[in-house]
Amino acid sequence: MHPTHVPIRVATGAFILNSGIGKLSADEGTAQFLHGAAASTYPALFKDMEPTKFAKVLAYSEIALGTALLAPMVPATVAGAGLAGFGASLVGMYLKTPSMTLEDGIRPSQEGTAVAKDVWLVGAGLTLLTQGIAASAKSRARATKESIRQAAPFTS
Repeated sequence: MHPTHVPIRVATGAFILNSGIGKLSADEGTAQFLHGAAASTYPALFKDMEPTKFAKVLAYSEIALGTALLAPMVPATVAGAGLAGFGASLVGMYLKTPSMTLEDGIRPSQEGTAVAKDVWLVGAGLTLLTQGIAASAKSRARATKESIRQAAPFTS
Protein backbone atom coordinates (compact mmCIF):
# COMPACT_ATOMS: atom_id res chain seq x y z
CA MET A 1 0.00 0.00 0.00
CA HIS A 2 1.43 3.36 -1.02
CA PRO A 3 1.68 5.70 1.99
CA THR A 4 -0.44 8.35 0.25
CA HIS A 5 -3.32 5.86 0.04
CA VAL A 6 -3.45 5.26 3.79
CA PRO A 7 -5.73 8.19 4.75
CA ILE A 8 -8.34 7.51 2.08
CA ARG A 9 -8.29 3.76 2.64
CA VAL A 10 -8.52 4.00 6.43
CA ALA A 11 -11.30 6.62 6.36
CA THR A 12 -13.48 4.82 3.81
CA GLY A 13 -12.59 1.31 4.96
CA ALA A 14 -13.35 1.91 8.63
CA PHE A 15 -16.64 3.64 7.82
CA ILE A 16 -17.84 0.90 5.45
CA LEU A 17 -16.65 -1.91 7.75
CA ASN A 18 -18.55 -0.38 10.67
CA SER A 19 -21.65 0.05 8.51
CA GLY A 20 -21.52 -3.63 7.52
CA ILE A 21 -21.05 -4.82 11.09
CA GLY A 22 -24.06 -2.73 12.12
CA LYS A 23 -26.21 -4.33 9.43
CA LEU A 24 -25.46 -7.86 10.70
CA SER A 25 -28.01 -7.32 13.44
CA ALA A 26 -30.61 -5.57 11.26
CA ASP A 27 -34.16 -6.15 12.47
CA GLU A 28 -37.01 -7.06 10.10
CA GLY A 29 -38.05 -3.42 9.60
CA THR A 30 -34.52 -2.31 8.73
CA ALA A 31 -34.07 -5.28 6.40
CA GLN A 32 -37.32 -4.40 4.62
CA PHE A 33 -36.27 -0.75 4.29
CA LEU A 34 -32.83 -1.66 2.88
CA HIS A 35 -34.31 -4.24 0.53
CA GLY A 36 -37.05 -1.88 -0.63
CA ALA A 37 -34.53 0.81 -1.55
CA ALA A 38 -32.34 -1.64 -3.46
CA ALA A 39 -35.23 -3.48 -5.12
CA SER A 40 -36.85 -0.28 -6.37
CA THR A 41 -33.54 0.93 -7.83
CA TYR A 42 -32.20 -2.39 -9.13
CA PRO A 43 -35.26 -4.64 -9.48
CA ALA A 44 -33.60 -7.16 -11.80
CA LEU A 45 -31.06 -7.95 -9.08
CA PHE A 46 -32.99 -7.72 -5.84
CA LYS A 47 -36.77 -7.83 -6.41
CA ASP A 48 -37.10 -11.55 -5.65
CA MET A 49 -34.63 -11.68 -2.76
CA GLU A 50 -35.91 -12.03 0.81
CA PRO A 51 -35.34 -8.79 2.78
CA THR A 52 -33.48 -10.50 5.64
CA LYS A 53 -31.24 -12.35 3.18
CA PHE A 54 -30.59 -9.08 1.33
CA ALA A 55 -29.61 -7.34 4.58
CA LYS A 56 -27.14 -10.16 5.38
CA VAL A 57 -25.65 -10.10 1.87
CA LEU A 58 -25.31 -6.32 2.07
CA ALA A 59 -23.73 -6.56 5.53
CA TYR A 60 -21.18 -9.16 4.43
CA SER A 61 -20.44 -7.20 1.24
CA GLU A 62 -19.74 -4.04 3.22
CA ILE A 63 -17.58 -5.98 5.68
CA ALA A 64 -15.60 -7.48 2.79
CA LEU A 65 -15.13 -4.10 1.09
CA GLY A 66 -14.19 -2.35 4.33
CA THR A 67 -11.68 -5.08 5.13
CA ALA A 68 -10.20 -4.93 1.61
CA LEU A 69 -9.72 -1.19 1.93
CA LEU A 70 -7.99 -1.59 5.31
CA ALA A 71 -5.80 -4.55 4.32
CA PRO A 72 -2.41 -3.34 3.04
CA MET A 73 -1.89 -6.43 0.87
CA VAL A 74 -4.94 -5.64 -1.27
CA PRO A 75 -3.76 -3.66 -4.33
CA ALA A 76 -5.06 -0.13 -4.84
CA THR A 77 -6.63 -1.17 -8.14
CA VAL A 78 -8.73 -3.87 -6.45
CA ALA A 79 -9.69 -1.75 -3.44
CA GLY A 80 -10.40 1.26 -5.67
CA ALA A 81 -12.55 -0.71 -8.10
CA GLY A 82 -14.60 -2.11 -5.22
CA LEU A 83 -15.04 1.29 -3.62
CA ALA A 84 -15.96 2.99 -6.91
CA GLY A 85 -18.50 0.26 -7.72
CA PHE A 86 -20.06 0.41 -4.28
CA GLY A 87 -20.25 4.20 -4.39
CA ALA A 88 -21.70 4.13 -7.91
CA SER A 89 -24.49 1.79 -6.79
CA LEU A 90 -25.41 4.22 -4.02
CA VAL A 91 -25.29 7.20 -6.39
CA GLY A 92 -27.49 5.23 -8.79
CA MET A 93 -30.03 4.74 -6.01
CA TYR A 94 -29.88 8.45 -5.25
CA LEU A 95 -30.44 9.47 -8.88
CA LYS A 96 -33.26 6.94 -9.45
CA THR A 97 -35.25 7.89 -6.36
CA PRO A 98 -37.27 11.03 -7.20
CA SER A 99 -37.78 12.08 -3.58
CA MET A 100 -33.99 12.31 -3.07
CA THR A 101 -33.46 15.05 -5.65
CA LEU A 102 -34.96 18.44 -6.37
CA GLU A 103 -36.94 19.02 -9.56
CA ASP A 104 -33.75 19.14 -11.64
CA GLY A 105 -33.04 15.49 -10.79
CA ILE A 106 -29.48 16.25 -9.69
CA ARG A 107 -29.32 18.47 -6.62
CA PRO A 108 -30.25 16.74 -3.37
CA SER A 109 -33.49 17.28 -1.50
CA GLN A 110 -33.46 17.24 2.30
CA GLU A 111 -34.09 13.47 2.12
CA GLY A 112 -31.35 12.91 -0.48
CA THR A 113 -28.50 14.81 1.18
CA ALA A 114 -27.39 11.78 3.22
CA VAL A 115 -27.04 9.67 0.05
CA ALA A 116 -25.79 12.38 -2.32
CA LYS A 117 -22.54 12.57 -0.39
CA ASP A 118 -21.73 9.04 -1.55
CA VAL A 119 -20.41 10.58 -4.77
CA TRP A 120 -17.24 11.07 -2.73
CA LEU A 121 -16.88 7.31 -2.46
CA VAL A 122 -16.87 7.11 -6.26
CA GLY A 123 -14.19 9.80 -6.46
CA ALA A 124 -12.07 8.13 -3.77
CA GLY A 125 -12.40 4.75 -5.48
CA LEU A 126 -11.50 6.14 -8.89
CA THR A 127 -8.48 7.88 -7.34
CA LEU A 128 -7.20 4.61 -5.87
CA LEU A 129 -7.97 2.73 -9.08
CA THR A 130 -6.22 5.19 -11.41
CA GLN A 131 -3.22 5.61 -9.11
CA GLY A 132 -2.90 1.84 -8.85
CA ILE A 133 -3.05 1.44 -12.63
CA ALA A 134 -0.52 4.24 -13.15
CA ALA A 135 1.89 2.77 -10.58
CA SER A 136 1.59 -0.67 -12.16
CA ALA A 137 2.28 0.70 -15.64
CA LYS A 138 5.27 2.66 -14.35
CA SER A 139 6.62 -0.46 -12.63
CA ARG A 140 6.22 -2.54 -15.83
CA ALA A 141 7.97 0.14 -17.88
CA ARG A 142 10.90 0.18 -15.41
CA ALA A 143 11.13 -3.63 -15.50
CA THR A 144 11.07 -3.65 -19.31
CA LYS A 145 13.77 -0.98 -19.49
CA GLU A 146 15.92 -2.91 -17.00
CA SER A 147 15.54 -6.21 -18.91
CA ILE A 148 16.53 -4.48 -22.16
CA ARG A 149 19.54 -2.95 -20.46
CA GLN A 150 20.61 -6.34 -19.07
CA ALA A 151 20.11 -8.07 -22.45
CA ALA A 152 22.38 -5.61 -24.24
CA PRO A 153 25.01 -4.50 -21.69
CA PHE A 154 27.52 -3.24 -24.28
CA THR A 155 25.26 -0.83 -26.14
CA SER A 156 24.82 2.76 -25.13
